[in-house]
Order: sequence, then C-alpha cells, then structure tokens
Amino acid sequence: MLDLENIFSDSAKAMKASVIRELLKLIREPGIISFAGGLPAPETFPTEKIKEITSSIIEREGAFMMQYGPTEGDPNLKAQILKLMKNEDDYPFDNENVLVTTASQQGLDMTGKLFVNSGDTIVVGVPTYLGALQSFSAYKANYMGIDLDEEGLITSDLEEKLEAIKKRNEKMPKFIYVIPDFQNPTGITMSLNRRNELLRIAYKFGIPILEDSPYRALRYSGESIPTILSLDKKGYVISMYTFSKTMLPGLRLGWLVSQNKEIIQKLTIIKQGTDLCTPPFTQAIAAEFVKLGHLETQITNNVAYYKQKLKFMLNALEKEMPKIDGLSWTKPEGGMFLWVKLPDHMSADDLFPKAVKEKVAYVIGSAFHCNGKGQNTLRVNFSYSTIEDIDLGIKRLAKVIKDNA
Repeated sequence: MLDLENIFSDSAKAMKASVIRELLKLIREPGIISFAGGLPAPETFPTEKIKEITSSIIEREGAFMMQYGPTEGDPNLKAQILKLMKNEDDYPFDNENVLVTTASQQGLDMTGKLFVNSGDTIVVGVPTYLGALQSFSAYKANYMGIDLDEEGLITSDLEEKLEAIKKRNEKMPKFIYVIPDFQNPTGITMSLNRRNELLRIAYKFGIPILEDSPYRALRYSGESIPTILSLDKKGYVISMYTFSKTMLPGLRLGWLVSQNKEIIQKLTIIKQGTDLCTPPFTQAIAAEFVKLGHLETQITNNVAYYKQKLKFMLNALEKEMPKIDGLSWTKPEGGMFLWVKLPDHMSADDLFPKAVKEKVAYVIGSAFHCNGKGQNTLRVNFSYSTIEDIDLGIKRLAKVIKDNA
C-alpha cells in the first residue's frame, strides 16, 4: 500500500474538509428542513433569460467563447464590471485593476498563496467565513481572532494587539480579512466609523486588507455604507466580489479588484498556474446579461424576495423561541444569514444530532471560530427555504432548544 503520509505535502496534510459540506451529507434524508447551506433560492434563477442569451451569443461569438481566454478575464466582462463599480462609487479603475476569478472562493485561495508562508498570521473576525479559514489554513496560516460586536470587527482590540506585537518586535500579520456587509456567518454590517478605523490601523501598521463582498447588493433595509475599497487612498485594499448571490452560482464567476496594480499582476501570475483562465463561455454569458440590464432587475427582484423571507424568519423566531436567558439572534439588514447565540451552558454541537432527529438542520457556530470556541452558537440561512419550511423549521428548532435548555 502506498504510504501517502510520507508523500503528501505539508499543505495537503493541513487541509481539512469543509464542515458545512460534511454536514450537508448528513441531512439529505427526506423531510429534513435545512437552514445549513448558503444557497440562493433556485426560483430566483433567470433561467429563460440565460437560455436566450446563451443561444444568441453562441451564434455571434461561438468560436471566441469556446476557446481559451486571457487569464485576466474577458475584456467585455471586465468592461461591464467596471461600469457596475462606477455606478456605486466613482472608482478610478481600469482593466488592469480587475482580475476575473472562478468565483470568489478562488480569490481567497489565490490571496492565501500570494501572501502566506507557513506560520504567518492573518487577522480574522471571531467568527468568520468558514471557507476563508479553510483556504488560508491550506497554506499553514495562524490566526489572530478579533471579536465582533454590533458594529463589526472591534478595531480597538485589533489596534491593541498589533501594538503589543510591535513592542515585542515580532512579525506583523500578513493581511486583515473582513466581510463588512452582512457578514457570514453573523449577518452583522461594519459601521462607517469602524471601516475608517480599520483603514487607519492598516496604514499605521502596514497591513493590507482583504474585503470580501459577496452579499453587498442584497440590502433589505437601512442605508448603504461605502466599501472599504472606496475609502482606501493608498492602495491597501483588495476587494472580492461574486455573481453567485446576484445572478447564478452555477456560472462560478467573481472578480478581484485593487488600486494596487502590482497586486493584481501577481495574482494573475498565480491564476495562470491554477486554471489558465476562468471559462470564457460563462464570462460571455455574464457580460451579455449585465450589458442588457438584466442584473439590475435580478438584484431588485432578489432583494424583494429575500426581504420577505428574512422578515418571516425573524417573526417566527420571536414567536416560537423559548424565553430563556442568554438566547438571542442577530437582525441583519441584508445578506442570507442569521446568527443565533444560545445560553453559555448549551452546545449547538451537541444539539445538532437532536435537531436532525427533529428534521431540521443548521451549521454549528464553532466551525466559524478560528480559536476553537463558539460551541453555543449556530448559523441559519433564510434565503433557500420556502416560507412554509421556514415556519415549520423554526418551530422544530425552537422545540430542540426548549427541550434541552
């Protein structure tokens, strides 16, 4: 038998399966209502428009879209991306500031490859997106976890910890990873003051910021807050976006953008060794979809639909959850997730098999913690389930919590 332990690389040995993906395997029994995934609702997919666009664009650009393409991305799609970004803010970007990726998860992996050596530190929120931890851990990163409050990452705590590192003359973290809008998993949005403070701290200590923005367009209430990218005056910020939550996840399309073109150039070289290019086929479809104005309509429809689901889930939680000390949940202004905190003595890890027995599922909150904590927390998704399933699923979840309080 081949001795794989002596053959696998250190990076391969450090890789771990996604907790969410593994949990999803356990909840495929008929009748289980799953709040575990981070999935858009299939009924929102613009299937007919995609059919029409695909047919027409194959006739017009078939040879081009079926061939290899430039690593940097389809120029037509990049032009549409730049227009989208200018509609939000007057970003001073051109094609060389943008790199098209095979969805934003590839951006996480490539950023880890760009910055992280074994043993380097990355600043992350506690909790933070599990997929980011999975990507960065593959490069044997260590983590500096910073707690969140209702305004997002607690920047005063971050600055204090960085000052201590400086006094000890130790190596600074390689970058700060944040999801400012409707954070995964908590749904919290970082305040404008915290965004400005985060930039000030980044400048002070010379640390770049990786801003992950998959949910930004899905705002259901409140005022939009400027991106950290738009506030950046020194080229410290790399931002990641995706079409997965606003158009179609199956297209697997996203992009990286930064004022610092040298960063984009290095990431392009990394991408050349990863997949040569993101599929020109799906890029051509997306470019046409955006050009025809369909994305704007799609986002408007998605916002209206998900807003209704979020409101219904919040009402269901208020109505069904037991009135016990220490039980609370976030009330996000957008995105796809709610974060539930149980009393300190309760464990969402231990409750999970009991919840599955009651035919309801969630994601254990400890999976989103870089420090091994968070056993009394859990994440629930409201975008995928029907209104009827949200109603029944919250009743089931409330029963599990009440029975084990």
